[in-house]
Amino acid sequence: MGRRVLASRPARLLLIIALVVAAWQGWLAYQAGPKIPPDLERYVSARGTVDLVVTLRFPPERFHILMFQRFGRVSGTRDHSVEVRSVPVRRVREIARFYWVQQIAPLVEDIRL
Repeated sequence: MGRRVLASRPARLLLIIALVVAAWQGWLAYQAGPKIPPDLERYVSARGTVDLVVTLRFPPERFHILMFQRFGRVSGTRDHSVEVRSVPVRRVREIARFYWVQQIAPLVEDIRL
């Protein structure tokens, strides 16, 4: 029975699509790790959130701003970077999985009196 199913063209096509999707998801998970700084936990607030500077491979467009608003509050952009505040620390890896995100860093305010 199993050989007959795999011998059919739709079943092979479905298997190939499933393998491509699994490979893509695996690659996204693999490449997300190096984008997140190892000391990010130092910047987590008491509420369990962190303020981030997310650097893209290109200048951000409206789509990217709207996407980041799903994770936190966008407070500005500069060149290829977007400031995203109050991101739950458990969701930082989700941001890093986007293939167009180049780097994630904590947003450190320069306080001058």
